[in-house]
Amino acid sequence: MFAHGQTVIQYVERLAPKSLAMEGDKIGLHVGTLQKQVKKVMIALDVLESVVDEAIAEGVDLIVAHHAVIYRPLKNIRTDLAAGRVFEKLIKHDIAVYTAHTNLDVAVGGMNDWLAEAIGLTKVDVLDVLQRDAWKKLVVFVPVSHRDAVFQALCEAGAGSVGNYSHCSFQTEGTGTFLPGDGTNPFIGAAGKLEKVEEVRLEMVVPASRQSAVVKAMLQAHPYEEVAYDLIPLEQSGQAFGIGRIGHLPEPMTLRELSELVKERFSLKGLRVVGDLEAQVKKVAVVGGDGSSFVSKAIFKGADAYLTGDIGYHTAHDAQAEGLSIIDAGHNIEKIMKQKMAEYLIEQLKAIGYQTDVIASAVHTDPFQFV
Repeated sequence: MFAHGQTVIQYVERLAPKSLAMEGDKIGLHVGTLQKQVKKVMIALDVLESVVDEAIAEGVDLIVAHHAVIYRPLKNIRTDLAAGRVFEKLIKHDIAVYTAHTNLDVAVGGMNDWLAEAIGLTKVDVLDVLQRDAWKKLVVFVPVSHRDAVFQALCEAGAGSVGNYSHCSFQTEGTGTFLPGDGTNPFIGAAGKLEKVEEVRLEMVVPASRQSAVVKAMLQAHPYEEVAYDLIPLEQSGQAFGIGRIGHLPEPMTLRELSELVKERFSLKGLRVVGDLEAQVKKVAVVGGDGSSFVSKAIFKGADAYLTGDIGYHTAHDAQAEGLSIIDAGHNIEKIMKQKMAEYLIEQLKAIGYQTDVIASAVHTDPFQFV
């Protein structure tokens, strides 16, 4: 059984909800339709003509990309030009293109966490917080017989996580009463008869971003025809979401050593470095892509070095003056998302028995090279 296109994207958006995207970012479905079965998905950083040719050769139905195929306004779609040929080939071969960009950058367990993980950062925090997830408390009354089933469903849907702890709940046993009316089909008891049932009051915190999924999972696992539950807004702020990460190296190293580590971990032949190569580095900030606008945030958060791409000449001077070392490894280090997203989707689709294949694009799309 192959997954439906919408099903594949539901898993993408579970990792990188569209609500996390920065204003104006062109995310979502760019080309084609998701209203079809998908036999093969390809994960790509960029949707260039060479990548589309690869997708055609591989028999791909859906490309999930990080960078938008439609970024600037289209004045025309001329098939005698490279840009137009991309769309012509996609449409002729019925290949859909879906983009997850800044929502994947911001997502917990997404792009910037992958980059931080690749260089071994510990005690990782968000560099520039854009929003915080609100918390709610879910209270649901469950018959004792279904306590574990409902509890497990809620945990799997995202309820009950507090910091590094999961499966957090408070459970109180008591007696529930109800009187089924005419036309009802109660799980326990009969219409017209007052019932008293041993129930559990199950309380769990829920991130607002997971509310729909949690409620849906609860209703599916709960045996009652009408489920009694409350969702109570809480004053506490929840998970922080934002651009970039900042953390500590397992052991201090020189800027030269960190630069060599970055080259190794991201398979680079060269990179640009700002700062004293023998300076000690303990705390590192990371932003995938163009990180020029977050230099001041890295300085404010006390980073010794900043790993990113596309740093301008004058921005480098400003950082140097403030004592911040920079490793400009290029925009293309975001290629890490190809294998990481592929692994994630393979795991999710396999868990529910889909035979849809997921591959990472093998085409190298960095336009720059060192000579």
